[in-house]
Amino acid sequence: MSSQRTHWMVTLQEVFYPALATVGIPSNTITFLIIWRRNCMLSRSSTFYLMAISVADNLVLIFIVILELSVKYHQQDPFWSYDPWCGLRDVFNYGAFNASTWLVVMFTVERFISIHTWKLKTKICTPRCAAQTIAGVFLISHVFAIPHYWSNASVSENNQTRCVYKPEASFQFIYILVGFQTLLAYILPFLIILTLNGLTLRLISLTNRVHITAGLTSRVHKVKPLMRSRKRKSVVLLVTVSMTFVLLSITRAITQIILRTKDMYTMDRDDYTQTINTAADIGTMLSLSNAAANMYLYVCTQSKFRQEFVACIRQVSLCCKKHR
Repeated sequence: MSSQRTHWMVTLQEVFYPALATVGIPSNTITFLIIWRRNCMLSRSSTFYLMAISVADNLVLIFIVILELSVKYHQQDPFWSYDPWCGLRDVFNYGAFNASTWLVVMFTVERFISIHTWKLKTKICTPRCAAQTIAGVFLISHVFAIPHYWSNASVSENNQTRCVYKPEASFQFIYILVGFQTLLAYILPFLIILTLNGLTLRLISLTNRVHITAGLTSRVHKVKPLMRSRKRKSVVLLVTVSMTFVLLSITRAITQIILRTKDMYTMDRDDYTQTINTAADIGTMLSLSNAAANMYLYVCTQSKFRQEFVACIRQVSLCCKKHR
């Protein structure tokens, strides 16, 4: 391990993951509180989804970034190298990551329905339906992660305890397990998000053309601008959140597919002379950055959220001055 400590990727990750958690957890907490307590001009269903995404992202930062990766680079024998944590680690990790991923997917689906059809919107895009969907996503995400409990084992090698795939587990079991996780966390979400965003942008483009034509010949032009403004803000929020998730996750998705289809399970993932290891770890860093990015996306794209954020900062500053 001492020789690996000198590699720049190890040094980068030692600094990056604690910094990511330090930045991400407060920003997600602030986002949750602003959306919950302030009027950000969002629908109630969208509010529920964005609050749930903040919670899921914090779980990703706690379980994966802090308890696994930060501990890994700062302890010789992390606590999760020992039973029963070795089995439970991936249940919590994959459960949190899947929930974060599929909440973005369901938010994309909900906004797609809201923008495309009024009939389904009144039935599906409601606070009750959003709450039920969010609860279902959290539950199913963790249920699908339970089989990982039986995939890992704590083993001692060279006076060091490690959490690895069970030596006695069949290759088919491990292959199916990691293949399903790749499908669940990357392939299906990417396909759904890219398809729905493409259809949404196409519809908005066609709708704008119709509005312009109608405005030249009737009074439709006088009643549509506000609706178009709200729809445009909704689309900007949707595309920003979902496409940022795709762009930050694509590197990890590609490298994980390569690792899991080229029979590389026996390869030493700490050997950075292998280019795929460097690429895979960079992909992981980018993917996990998504868990800390949403507040900054809202600040950049939503004027009302930006106003509420500035107001909160001012209130905190005034409280600090009063207590001095």
